[in-house]
Amino acid sequence: MSTYSELDWFKSSYSGSEGDDCVEVAHAPGAVHVRDSKETDGPRFAVSPSAWSEFLTYTAG
Repeated sequence: MSTYSELDWFKSSYSGSEGDDCVEVAHAPGAVHVRDSKETDGPRFAVSPSAWSEFLTYTAG
């Protein structure tokens, strides 16, 4: 399993355009990790790729 420091984080295209509401995402085998870009050492969570896909479908609708 990857440690958080090894993950390749990127700003989600679903983040606010003003740059103040930034969600960062990192893909790893079997998981999608999510964190707040303003608190990179703060809380984060991981979900399965299928759960992430369902979430994106839900938010796009």
